[in-house]
Amino acid sequence: MPDERGQAVSQIPARSALTGNVLVSGLVSFFTDVSSEMIVPVLPLFVTTVLGATMTAVGLIEGVAESTASVMRSFAGLLSDRLGRRKPLIVFGYGLSNITKPLLALTGSWAQVLGIRFADRLGKGIRGAPRDALIADSVAADRRGLAFGFHRSLDTAGAALGPLVAFATLAMVPDNYRAVFWIATIPGAIAILIAAFFIRDLPRPPAVRVLPGMKMAGLGRRFVVFTAIITLFALGNSSDAFLILRAKNLGMPVATIPLAYFAFNVVYAGLSTPAGVLSDRLGRRGVLIAGYVVFALVYLGFAVASAPAGRWIVPALFLTYGAYYALTEGIQRAFVVDLVPADLRATALGAFASATGLALLPASLVAGFLWDRVGPAAPFFYGAAMSAAAALLLVVVDAGTREPLVQQARDC
Repeated sequence: MPDERGQAVSQIPARSALTGNVLVSGLVSFFTDVSSEMIVPVLPLFVTTVLGATMTAVGLIEGVAESTASVMRSFAGLLSDRLGRRKPLIVFGYGLSNITKPLLALTGSWAQVLGIRFADRLGKGIRGAPRDALIADSVAADRRGLAFGFHRSLDTAGAALGPLVAFATLAMVPDNYRAVFWIATIPGAIAILIAAFFIRDLPRPPAVRVLPGMKMAGLGRRFVVFTAIITLFALGNSSDAFLILRAKNLGMPVATIPLAYFAFNVVYAGLSTPAGVLSDRLGRRGVLIAGYVVFALVYLGFAVASAPAGRWIVPALFLTYGAYYALTEGIQRAFVVDLVPADLRATALGAFASATGLALLPASLVAGFLWDRVGPAAPFFYGAAMSAAAALLLVVVDAGTREPLVQQARDC
């Protein structure tokens, strides 16, 4: 049963599910992702062709940036729960991510890109858990899947628009990656302004219990087992930069790669809300299992594809990859919220993000090493195997996920 304060939060009227903080958070994520996803499909091409980095260096850049920044997610979540405040950390995190992006246009080495990517992802780590906890605070318990799915839809709509803007830019100024980086600063600035002026902090006292600090065991067995399974999957989930480089390797023209990434994000955005609603009705566990099976099939497709036929297969794989994201990203967060008490939501979300995010360093390093030493298909065989293993564990291991807290709350 949720505690008294958790019950008060969960009884916010259902009509607020797609208004207020959920809508504003979605808009902030929309503009941030327009900016970020303009950069994502061209940055690995810029790093390898303009700055001359190896695939192992690409793995180091992406792995260090994502995993090191993930440590901050636990601290930010813990701090948010202790202070009883969400907005300051949310605004600071979005601000840090967006003010660093113009520096990419000025960089002259892949080591500098590593530092800039770290600062960008550090901002993401600071804002993520408090923002997700604020979304959970703002809606009724039986609308969380819808709220998180709606947020992912707006977030991913921005992620879809970003590559389209990048494609248009490169069509006008071919191979001018730095122009893409400069234009990406505009939506980033809009995101900062919306977050600063329109996000509303919900009054709530600091956590009344002794918080578990950085120890996940204090969040309960169900949370720990679930997090361990998803972390196993993350060990095979290398940076999407390798998908982009594999698309080029299979003969896809560089200028059209942002279009494939655009199509991926359209599917992701379109399916996120229905997937969230489905998880509310049928349960999160089955939806997640389906998502990891889709991931394994997509990675297997990237592994076995060959040029020149691969250039036609890649767009279909990117479209299917969008379904994987829709079936997992928002659902995982809603699942974590289901498994812990209301006053530990940000702490749990931060701990989950840190555990799975730290796995991205070895995942991306292994992918880069396998690409350089074995071949371009090897990282994708490895990722498919890890995803299949995680899906199987979710099927056979009782992590207490068959009856999450949200269902218990309904029965009370």
